[in-house]
Amino acid sequence: MNTSLSRDVPKDVTCVWPLAATLGEGPVWSVPDACLWFVDIKRHQLHRHVPGTEGGQTWALPGQAGFALPAKGGASSTGGELVIGLPGELRAFDPRNGQSRPLLRFEQDRPGNRLNDAHVDAAGRLWFGSMDDAETALSGALYSCVQGRLTRHDDGICITNGPVTSPDGRTLYHTDTVAREIHAFDLAADGTTSGKRLFLRFGDDHGWPDGSSVDAEGCLWVAFFGGWGVRRYAPDGRLLAVVPLPCANVTKLAFGGPDLRTAYVTTARKGLGEVDLAAQPLAGGLFSFTAPAPGLPSTAWDFPA
Repeated sequence: MNTSLSRDVPKDVTCVWPLAATLGEGPVWSVPDACLWFVDIKRHQLHRHVPGTEGGQTWALPGQAGFALPAKGGASSTGGELVIGLPGELRAFDPRNGQSRPLLRFEQDRPGNRLNDAHVDAAGRLWFGSMDDAETALSGALYSCVQGRLTRHDDGICITNGPVTSPDGRTLYHTDTVAREIHAFDLAADGTTSGKRLFLRFGDDHGWPDGSSVDAEGCLWVAFFGGWGVRRYAPDGRLLAVVPLPCANVTKLAFGGPDLRTAYVTTARKGLGEVDLAAQPLAGGLFSFTAPAPGLPSTAWDFPA
Protein backbone atom coordinates (compact mmCIF):
# COMPACT_ATOMS: atom_id res chain seq x y z
CA MET A 1 0.00 0.00 0.00
CA ASN A 2 1.55 3.32 -0.93
CA THR A 3 1.06 6.74 0.61
CA SER A 4 -1.01 8.00 -2.30
CA LEU A 5 -3.97 6.13 -0.80
CA SER A 6 -4.07 8.73 1.98
CA ARG A 7 -5.46 11.21 -0.58
CA ASP A 8 -8.38 8.96 -1.46
CA VAL A 9 -10.01 8.34 1.93
CA PRO A 10 -13.64 7.17 1.67
CA LYS A 11 -16.23 9.69 2.84
CA ASP A 12 -17.51 7.18 5.38
CA VAL A 13 -14.20 7.25 7.31
CA THR A 14 -14.60 9.60 10.29
CA CYS A 15 -12.26 10.59 13.10
CA VAL A 16 -14.50 10.15 16.15
CA TRP A 17 -11.81 11.11 18.68
CA PRO A 18 -8.72 13.12 17.61
CA LEU A 19 -6.83 12.29 20.81
CA ALA A 20 -3.35 12.18 19.21
CA ALA A 21 -2.33 8.89 20.81
CA THR A 22 1.36 8.07 20.74
CA LEU A 23 0.59 4.38 20.23
CA GLY A 24 -3.16 3.79 20.17
CA GLU A 25 -3.81 0.04 20.23
CA GLY A 26 -6.09 -2.83 21.16
CA PRO A 27 -9.64 -1.58 20.51
CA VAL A 28 -12.36 -3.90 21.81
CA TRP A 29 -16.12 -3.41 21.90
CA SER A 30 -17.92 -4.27 25.13
CA VAL A 31 -21.43 -5.38 24.15
CA PRO A 32 -23.00 -5.12 27.65
CA ASP A 33 -21.80 -1.54 28.05
CA ALA A 34 -22.05 -0.41 24.39
CA CYS A 35 -18.61 1.22 24.49
CA LEU A 36 -15.14 0.85 23.01
CA TRP A 37 -12.05 0.33 25.16
CA PHE A 38 -8.49 0.84 23.86
CA VAL A 39 -5.04 1.79 25.16
CA ASP A 40 -2.20 4.17 24.41
CA ILE A 41 0.74 1.92 25.17
CA LYS A 42 3.46 4.56 25.37
CA ARG A 43 1.43 7.04 27.43
CA HIS A 44 0.29 4.34 29.87
CA GLN A 45 -3.36 5.22 29.28
CA LEU A 46 -6.71 3.46 29.01
CA HIS A 47 -9.43 5.11 26.90
CA ARG A 48 -13.20 4.55 26.71
CA HIS A 49 -15.37 5.86 23.87
CA VAL A 50 -19.17 5.83 23.79
CA PRO A 51 -20.73 6.34 20.33
CA GLY A 52 -22.65 9.57 19.98
CA THR A 53 -20.44 11.41 22.45
CA GLU A 54 -17.42 13.59 21.81
CA GLY A 55 -14.09 12.06 22.74
CA GLY A 56 -14.23 9.82 25.79
CA GLN A 57 -12.77 9.05 29.20
CA THR A 58 -9.13 8.38 30.04
CA TRP A 59 -7.46 6.56 32.95
CA ALA A 60 -3.77 6.36 33.93
CA LEU A 61 -2.35 2.82 33.90
CA PRO A 62 0.56 1.52 35.98
CA GLY A 63 2.82 0.91 32.96
CA GLN A 64 2.93 0.02 29.26
CA ALA A 65 -0.30 -1.92 28.79
CA GLY A 66 -0.45 -3.72 25.46
CA PHE A 67 -4.15 -4.42 25.93
CA ALA A 68 -7.16 -3.91 28.20
CA LEU A 69 -10.01 -6.38 27.71
CA PRO A 70 -13.37 -6.78 29.45
CA ALA A 71 -13.46 -9.41 32.17
CA LYS A 72 -16.32 -11.68 33.19
CA GLY A 73 -19.34 -9.57 34.08
CA GLY A 74 -18.49 -6.74 31.66
CA ALA A 75 -16.64 -3.50 32.26
CA SER A 76 -18.03 0.00 32.46
CA SER A 77 -17.53 3.29 34.23
CA THR A 78 -19.81 2.06 37.03
CA GLY A 79 -18.66 -1.49 37.55
CA GLY A 80 -16.46 -4.37 36.47
CA GLU A 81 -12.76 -4.86 35.94
CA LEU A 82 -10.63 -5.32 32.85
CA VAL A 83 -7.60 -7.55 32.37
CA ILE A 84 -4.56 -5.52 31.31
CA GLY A 85 -1.28 -6.80 29.92
CA LEU A 86 1.78 -5.15 31.46
CA PRO A 87 5.42 -6.13 30.93
CA GLY A 88 5.78 -9.60 32.43
CA GLU A 89 2.36 -9.75 34.08
CA LEU A 90 -1.40 -9.74 33.81
CA ARG A 91 -3.31 -7.43 36.16
CA ALA A 92 -6.92 -6.61 36.87
CA PHE A 93 -7.77 -2.92 36.46
CA ASP A 94 -10.84 -1.29 38.00
CA PRO A 95 -12.02 1.86 36.18
CA ARG A 96 -14.19 2.78 39.19
CA ASN A 97 -11.17 3.68 41.31
CA GLY A 98 -8.19 3.51 38.95
CA GLN A 99 -6.61 0.69 40.98
CA SER A 100 -5.08 -2.54 39.75
CA ARG A 101 -4.27 -5.89 41.35
CA PRO A 102 -1.86 -8.64 40.26
CA LEU A 103 -3.09 -11.80 38.56
CA LEU A 104 -0.14 -13.63 36.99
CA ARG A 105 3.58 -12.99 36.49
CA PHE A 106 5.79 -14.58 33.84
CA GLU A 107 8.80 -13.94 31.52
CA GLN A 108 10.94 -12.79 34.43
CA ASP A 109 13.89 -14.05 32.37
CA ARG A 110 13.03 -11.62 29.53
CA PRO A 111 13.26 -8.18 31.18
CA GLY A 112 13.36 -6.32 27.85
CA ASN A 113 9.93 -7.56 26.82
CA ARG A 114 6.49 -6.02 27.08
CA LEU A 115 3.10 -7.39 26.07
CA ASN A 116 1.34 -6.46 22.85
CA ASP A 117 -1.90 -7.40 21.10
CA ALA A 118 -4.51 -9.75 22.63
CA HIS A 119 -7.84 -11.50 21.98
CA VAL A 120 -10.33 -13.58 23.97
CA ASP A 121 -11.80 -16.38 21.87
CA ALA A 122 -15.36 -17.71 22.09
CA ALA A 123 -14.21 -20.45 24.48
CA GLY A 124 -12.92 -17.80 26.91
CA ARG A 125 -9.19 -18.30 26.29
CA LEU A 126 -7.01 -15.19 26.45
CA TRP A 127 -4.48 -15.10 23.58
CA PHE A 128 -1.65 -12.57 23.68
CA GLY A 129 1.93 -12.03 22.65
CA SER A 130 5.06 -10.57 24.15
CA MET A 131 7.69 -8.60 22.23
CA ASP A 132 11.05 -6.92 22.59
CA ASP A 133 10.31 -3.33 23.61
CA ALA A 134 13.40 -2.21 21.68
CA GLU A 135 12.02 -4.04 18.62
CA THR A 136 15.30 -5.80 17.83
CA ALA A 137 15.60 -9.11 19.75
CA LEU A 138 13.68 -12.29 18.89
CA SER A 139 12.45 -12.59 22.47
CA GLY A 140 8.68 -12.47 21.94
CA ALA A 141 6.31 -15.40 22.35
CA LEU A 142 2.64 -16.29 21.80
CA TYR A 143 0.61 -17.40 24.83
CA SER A 144 -2.85 -18.45 25.89
CA CYS A 145 -4.17 -18.21 29.43
CA VAL A 146 -7.16 -19.97 31.00
CA GLN A 147 -7.89 -19.76 34.75
CA GLY A 148 -4.30 -18.79 35.54
CA ARG A 149 -2.77 -21.58 33.41
CA LEU A 150 -0.33 -20.12 30.90
CA THR A 151 0.62 -22.01 27.71
CA ARG A 152 3.32 -20.95 25.25
CA HIS A 153 2.38 -21.75 21.64
CA ASP A 154 5.19 -20.08 19.65
CA ASP A 155 8.50 -18.35 20.37
CA GLY A 156 11.43 -16.49 18.81
CA ILE A 157 9.44 -13.51 17.48
CA CYS A 158 10.50 -9.87 17.64
CA ILE A 159 7.04 -8.22 17.50
CA THR A 160 4.02 -10.45 18.05
CA ASN A 161 0.67 -9.12 16.86
CA GLY A 162 -2.92 -9.83 15.93
CA PRO A 163 -3.82 -13.10 17.64
CA VAL A 164 -7.41 -13.79 16.59
CA THR A 165 -9.57 -16.86 15.97
CA SER A 166 -11.90 -17.81 13.13
CA PRO A 167 -15.68 -17.79 13.70
CA ASP A 168 -15.77 -21.60 13.96
CA GLY A 169 -12.94 -21.55 16.53
CA ARG A 170 -10.82 -23.97 14.54
CA THR A 171 -8.13 -21.57 13.24
CA LEU A 172 -5.84 -19.20 15.11
CA TYR A 173 -4.16 -16.38 13.17
CA HIS A 174 -0.99 -14.78 14.50
CA THR A 175 1.21 -12.03 13.05
CA ASP A 176 5.00 -11.77 12.98
CA THR A 177 5.21 -8.05 12.27
CA VAL A 178 8.94 -7.75 11.52
CA ALA A 179 8.86 -10.73 9.13
CA ARG A 180 5.71 -9.21 7.53
CA GLU A 181 3.95 -12.56 7.85
CA ILE A 182 0.66 -13.88 9.22
CA HIS A 183 0.57 -17.54 10.21
CA ALA A 184 -2.41 -19.81 10.73
CA PHE A 185 -2.58 -22.61 13.30
CA ASP A 186 -5.06 -25.43 13.69
CA LEU A 187 -6.85 -24.86 16.98
CA ALA A 188 -8.29 -27.86 18.81
CA ALA A 189 -11.27 -27.78 21.18
CA ASP A 190 -8.91 -28.11 24.16
CA GLY A 191 -6.91 -25.04 23.10
CA THR A 192 -3.86 -26.84 21.72
CA THR A 193 -2.36 -25.56 18.46
CA SER A 194 -0.73 -27.43 15.60
CA GLY A 195 -0.06 -27.20 11.89
CA LYS A 196 1.56 -23.76 11.84
CA ARG A 197 1.62 -22.49 8.26
CA LEU A 198 2.08 -19.28 6.32
CA PHE A 199 -1.24 -17.58 5.59
CA LEU A 200 -0.11 -14.21 4.20
CA ARG A 201 3.21 -12.55 3.42
CA PHE A 202 3.44 -8.84 2.60
CA GLY A 203 5.87 -6.72 0.63
CA ASP A 204 7.61 -3.57 1.79
CA ASP A 205 5.00 -1.40 0.05
CA HIS A 206 2.26 -2.67 2.38
CA GLY A 207 3.82 -1.33 5.56
CA TRP A 208 4.03 -3.55 8.65
CA PRO A 209 1.11 -5.88 9.47
CA ASP A 210 -0.19 -4.89 12.89
CA GLY A 211 -3.39 -5.90 14.72
CA SER A 212 -5.99 -8.20 13.15
CA SER A 213 -9.71 -8.88 13.58
CA VAL A 214 -12.11 -11.41 12.05
CA ASP A 215 -15.63 -10.59 10.89
CA ALA A 216 -18.72 -12.83 10.89
CA GLU A 217 -17.94 -14.03 7.36
CA GLY A 218 -14.55 -15.32 8.49
CA CYS A 219 -12.59 -12.59 6.71
CA LEU A 220 -9.42 -11.25 8.29
CA TRP A 221 -9.01 -7.48 8.68
CA VAL A 222 -5.37 -6.40 8.99
CA ALA A 223 -4.15 -2.95 10.02
CA PHE A 224 -0.84 -1.76 8.56
CA PHE A 225 1.64 0.36 10.51
CA GLY A 226 3.18 2.66 7.92
CA GLY A 227 0.63 1.37 5.42
CA TRP A 228 -2.09 4.05 5.56
CA GLY A 229 -5.08 1.79 6.12
CA VAL A 230 -6.67 -1.60 6.72
CA ARG A 231 -7.19 -4.52 4.34
CA ARG A 232 -9.77 -7.31 4.31
CA TYR A 233 -8.72 -10.83 3.28
CA ALA A 234 -10.89 -13.86 2.53
CA PRO A 235 -10.29 -17.11 4.46
CA ASP A 236 -8.32 -18.35 1.43
CA GLY A 237 -6.05 -15.28 1.54
CA ARG A 238 -7.56 -13.30 -1.34
CA LEU A 239 -7.55 -9.52 -0.92
CA LEU A 240 -11.17 -8.33 -0.85
CA ALA A 241 -11.04 -4.67 0.16
CA VAL A 242 -8.72 -1.80 1.07
CA VAL A 243 -9.88 1.03 3.35
CA PRO A 244 -7.40 3.94 3.33
CA LEU A 245 -7.05 6.26 6.33
CA PRO A 246 -5.61 9.79 6.47
CA CYS A 247 -2.61 8.75 8.56
CA ALA A 248 0.19 6.27 8.06
CA ASN A 249 0.40 4.30 11.28
CA VAL A 250 -2.75 2.19 11.59
CA THR A 251 -2.71 -0.32 14.44
CA LYS A 252 -5.95 -2.34 14.82
CA LEU A 253 -9.64 -2.60 13.96
CA ALA A 254 -12.58 -3.66 16.14
CA PHE A 255 -16.27 -4.06 15.33
CA GLY A 256 -18.84 -2.21 17.44
CA GLY A 257 -22.20 -0.51 17.51
CA PRO A 258 -25.60 -2.17 18.03
CA ASP A 259 -25.22 -4.31 14.89
CA LEU A 260 -21.42 -4.73 15.09
CA ARG A 261 -21.14 -3.07 11.66
CA THR A 262 -19.17 -0.02 12.86
CA ALA A 263 -15.45 -0.60 12.37
CA TYR A 264 -13.34 1.33 14.89
CA VAL A 265 -9.66 1.81 14.05
CA THR A 266 -6.81 2.94 16.30
CA THR A 267 -3.76 4.79 14.97
CA ALA A 268 -0.42 6.09 16.25
CA ARG A 269 1.91 9.08 16.11
CA LYS A 270 4.92 6.95 17.11
CA GLY A 271 7.74 7.19 14.60
CA LEU A 272 6.40 10.28 12.81
CA GLY A 273 8.56 13.40 12.52
CA GLU A 274 7.44 17.02 12.52
CA VAL A 275 6.91 17.10 8.76
CA ASP A 276 4.85 13.89 8.89
CA LEU A 277 2.73 15.15 11.78
CA ALA A 278 2.06 18.43 10.01
CA ALA A 279 0.76 16.48 7.02
CA GLN A 280 -1.19 14.05 9.23
CA PRO A 281 -2.94 16.19 11.85
CA LEU A 282 -5.30 13.33 12.78
CA ALA A 283 -2.52 10.81 13.41
CA GLY A 284 -3.14 9.02 16.70
CA GLY A 285 -6.90 9.50 16.41
CA LEU A 286 -9.69 6.96 16.69
CA PHE A 287 -11.52 6.43 13.40
CA SER A 288 -14.69 4.67 12.31
CA PHE A 289 -16.37 3.50 9.11
CA THR A 290 -19.20 1.13 8.15
CA ALA A 291 -17.98 -2.41 7.53
CA PRO A 292 -19.37 -4.59 4.69
CA ALA A 293 -20.05 -7.40 7.20
CA PRO A 294 -20.64 -7.40 10.95
CA GLY A 295 -18.03 -8.45 13.41
CA LEU A 296 -18.32 -11.01 16.18
CA PRO A 297 -19.25 -10.11 19.77
CA SER A 298 -16.30 -10.01 22.13
CA THR A 299 -16.03 -12.57 24.93
CA ALA A 300 -15.29 -11.48 28.49
CA TRP A 301 -12.36 -13.26 30.11
CA ASP A 302 -12.77 -15.18 33.36
CA PHE A 303 -10.37 -14.03 36.06
CA PRO A 304 -8.41 -16.87 37.71
CA ALA A 305 -10.25 -18.26 40.73
